[in-house]
Amino acid sequence: MRILLVSQMYPGPADPDLGTFVRDLEQALAARGHILERAVLDHRGGGKRRYLGLARRAVATAWRFRPDVVYAHFLVPSGLVAAFASRAPLVVTAHGRDVRNVGAYPGVGAATRAVVRRARAVVAVSDYLRRELEAKVPEARGKTEVVDSGVDLQRFRELPAPRPASDGGTRYLSVGGLTPRKNVLRLAAAFERLGAGTLTFVGDGPLRPRLERRPGVVLAGRVPHGDVPRYLAEAHVVCQPSLVEPFGQALLEALACGRSVVATAIGGPPEFVPPDAGVLVDPADEDALVEALRAAAGLPRPNPAARAAAALHDVNEQARRLEAIFERAARDRRA
Repeated sequence: MRILLVSQMYPGPADPDLGTFVRDLEQALAARGHILERAVLDHRGGGKRRYLGLARRAVATAWRFRPDVVYAHFLVPSGLVAAFASRAPLVVTAHGRDVRNVGAYPGVGAATRAVVRRARAVVAVSDYLRRELEAKVPEARGKTEVVDSGVDLQRFRELPAPRPASDGGTRYLSVGGLTPRKNVLRLAAAFERLGAGTLTFVGDGPLRPRLERRPGVVLAGRVPHGDVPRYLAEAHVVCQPSLVEPFGQALLEALACGRSVVATAIGGPPEFVPPDAGVLVDPADEDALVEALRAAAGLPRPNPAARAAAALHDVNEQARRLEAIFERAARDRRA
């Protein structure tokens, strides 16, 4: 099939960690024999004007490429751009923030409903997100399927046992933005109560100053996605106790590396983190988080149950499932 990919997030030279899950799915679809062209944003800067550039690229690419299906990541703005770029059937994946924005910003709800009505199929990355979307946008009911972004099992292959920490404690790792939603301050406070080990944050954000100069806390900053496995190799436990996590891509990548996890119980993680691969925790309960960190440290290193859990979400299998959705969308158009 000829697939036009439209996304507001895609890895680029200045931001190689941006939307790597979009690229991984694109490559998996191409490996299945599909022809893809893209209209994407591969950088963070530029403000809202960059979406006008995305729209122009999408229209020009659609006119030249003549796709069988247009596949967009994020309902708004990418899905809205894709909806007007081509008359081809539209399939759009909701990732989380796009659903949370419905009702939070003027006009987003109406734009989202327009995208959902135009789409032949909507994909949610977790059942949790599907329920939230259908509650906010009733038009999504009956046309939304759950297919997560998957993980490249070859890239995040099982790593050897991590070396011990210098003080004999546990090496904890958090991968993601240093933002309130990621709950990094409560994670740091819970770690400090353990009194041993290290906690490394890979990522950046507005809460960085409040994490600096804390005992045992290492701030690695934002790193290219290709460097993430190296940090995982050093970690014993990967932590993402977000206040809410629509899916949890970093957790899935950690599982694929054979690393146990501490994950939020709110959102998508309960759908793919079994008890022998990690610990689910109430993110607002610091006492529970302390105990979760301690319990996860007692799981195997590496953890074969973690790798087995991730294998159920192989990106190649997710691409196969998307392919079936695209084929139905194209078939409905011909009918």
